[in-house]
Amino acid sequence: MSMTPEALLARQSRAAARRRPLEAGWRDAYAHVLPRAEDAAALFDATAADAAEQLAASLLAELTPPWSRWFGLAPAAGENEAEPAALERVAETLQAHLDRSNLAQEMHQAFLDLVITGTGILLVEEAPPGDASALRFTAVPVLSAVLEEGPSGRLDAVFRETRLTCAEIARRFPFAELPAPLLREEDEDEPARHRVVEAVWPDRFGYRYAAILDSACANAPCFLAQGGFPEAPFIAFRWLKAPGETYGRGPVTKALPDIRTANRVVELVLKNASIAVTGIWQAEDDGVLNPATVQLVPGAIIPKAPGSSGLTPLAAPGSFDVSQLVLGDLRARIRQALLADRLGLPQQAQMTATEVLERSAQAARLLGATYGGLQSELLTPLIARSLAILARRGEVPPELLREGRVQLRYESPLARVQGRADAANTLLFVDAVSRMGVTAASQVDAPAAARWLARTLGAPAEILVPTLLQE
Repeated sequence: MSMTPEALLARQSRAAARRRPLEAGWRDAYAHVLPRAEDAAALFDATAADAAEQLAASLLAELTPPWSRWFGLAPAAGENEAEPAALERVAETLQAHLDRSNLAQEMHQAFLDLVITGTGILLVEEAPPGDASALRFTAVPVLSAVLEEGPSGRLDAVFRETRLTCAEIARRFPFAELPAPLLREEDEDEPARHRVVEAVWPDRFGYRYAAILDSACANAPCFLAQGGFPEAPFIAFRWLKAPGETYGRGPVTKALPDIRTANRVVELVLKNASIAVTGIWQAEDDGVLNPATVQLVPGAIIPKAPGSSGLTPLAAPGSFDVSQLVLGDLRARIRQALLADRLGLPQQAQMTATEVLERSAQAARLLGATYGGLQSELLTPLIARSLAILARRGEVPPELLREGRVQLRYESPLARVQGRADAANTLLFVDAVSRMGVTAASQVDAPAAARWLARTLGAPAEILVPTLLQE
């Protein structure tokens, strides 16, 4: 079903109206965790900012670690014709393009949005020919896009609003015909910026795309570009989702009351410290002392009239030492809410292998629900979109990627935690059976066990002999 520019803008306006009650909280969270340069002067406590950055970096290292394989491709059940060695070469090709792309930088920014607002958006595009990588990624700020949840429960309709000059519009949409009034009013010194809305929504053939120019210089909104995608170029994902809500909730949202209070307490402590250093003074109005010219510096001489008390200090009404107890408790709760003590580096200088595994297992339990959502909303669409771009370029065989023939495996550090636990249980079983004698040991299919361990632990296909690769 085709949609007019007016209909798409009306749909975007309705989605923006539904999101508007959340925007004040998002801006407050950004002001306390990731403030702009003009708002940084109002931030007095950096506990939340440091913890949020650590959490975003931990998510990057645990889910999509740079320069490390965090996914794998294997034949689906019953698909023997898709050779594992060929799929391994496909995975290596994709990994090489990801390593040469800007994925790590943009993913970290998207994870910052995810931690603060509970929702992140990543744009996956095909890079121009000649670039080092065929893939180009862009972290889309949540405040610049409105989302709609489809029947599948995913955020599959995205409306991104930008302000572009005529030159930027021409570079972004080289085949667009701009209205004549728009070109006539373009000032070379201070070019005007015009509202451009990009919309992506699902249909029965995949995803439709439209870019709409909505400018006062034009008589009516008009299309700059239209097209379609087999996979969604915008990937929206959430930290956690409450029933009936469209946007996610992040850990900063949960800790925001403590973050506000800690920032206020530190501000009061600093004010109290300035009073303790400079003091509060009183003086008789004797016509000699001019408070406007008094400087409280070492060696200063302050005149006073004979018989007057001159400048005398005023005692502070009380102590503010209790603030340290309150502040310590607030900072501990903030770090706990942002998982800084759970996902950060261990404090002990030496840890045993068991302690390291237990710490990893604890992180997996804490992020279990979140990781499940990120796996379905972020990682799977990201790999599917990237492989489709490489297939269109002819860098990977399209016939190997037909639907239902390939199974995606996750091999990130967080995904391997459960695999190591399953492997340990299996090895314990095999060891127990081997102690029961030859008859019991003969019940274990050693080649099948080796194949299962290779899949579970993410071992590369080339380390197995070819006879073991056949199901």
